[in-house]
Amino acid sequence: MHALARAESGSGSAALGRLNLTIDQIMVEERAAAFAKRSIKTSAKLSGLKLAISMMDLTTLEGKDTPGKVAFVCRKAMQPMDPRYEVPPCAAVCVYPNLVRAAKRFLGNSGVKVASVATAFPTGLMPLKLKLQEVRSAARDGADEIDMVIDRGQFLAGNHNRVFDEIAATKEACGAAHLKVILETGELQTYDNVRIASELAMRAGADFIKTSTGTVTPAATMPVTLVMLEAIRDYFYETGVRIGMKPAGGIKTAKQSLAYLVMLKETLGDDWLTPELFRFGASTLANDVLMQIAKVVDGNYQSGDYFSLP
Repeated sequence: MHALARAESGSGSAALGRLNLTIDQIMVEERAAAFAKRSIKTSAKLSGLKLAISMMDLTTLEGKDTPGKVAFVCRKAMQPMDPRYEVPPCAAVCVYPNLVRAAKRFLGNSGVKVASVATAFPTGLMPLKLKLQEVRSAARDGADEIDMVIDRGQFLAGNHNRVFDEIAATKEACGAAHLKVILETGELQTYDNVRIASELAMRAGADFIKTSTGTVTPAATMPVTLVMLEAIRDYFYETGVRIGMKPAGGIKTAKQSLAYLVMLKETLGDDWLTPELFRFGASTLANDVLMQIAKVVDGNYQSGDYFSLP
């Protein structure tokens, strides 16, 4: 673990500048690959698949989104599958800020959260004043969670202090809403940068750190997620604060989701095996997990047409 003084707003860059680390690329990638080779028995598999559903943020982020489309996604989040399968509701529905009110209205008191992307998603290229206006508007409309994006250009230019301050200002603008900070790891170039960006986000006030917007390739990968999980672990050892993790984009199969849960358990332990501290950014993933649940329970696959999109 790297000793690093807790950074205050305005001093994030200086604190991170003292962080002397180099991620061992070979070891990270070999260890991440090993998690996908674990054998999971039928009963544990069914529990894991249901847990994965409970951790999903069902997402609709299209230019053609309407309140009707959001209502459809909300219904699926509240009841992903026929009640006889005893599948829990999803964790959240993620929408653009202008559709937060619609999502909130449809979800009501179901317990499914409303998440909203903000801060000029997916690029982050907007003046800070406008970013904060967007965040405050989404929070006022009822968003329980805000998914912000960092300015990758500023980060890669070495302006860590500016990125830190933007995250801290966004956290303040969130009010009671939780803040997920999207690093867009596919643009950060190195594992070292992913680790530094993770540290920066946590110290600036993130409740969750998130891999990707889903618009950049590569999106979530197991090695990148492992680097972020280890940053969360070290931050917890240092501060006692539990930070959540959200891999998003590129996770499409039930088998992949189970491998991520194995990695989560073996890196952070059982305390993180909850939607309060781990999420999947899900669009195509949900249906594959639901098909696998049907296969385990019934002994045969349902047709893909049986499940609604997304």
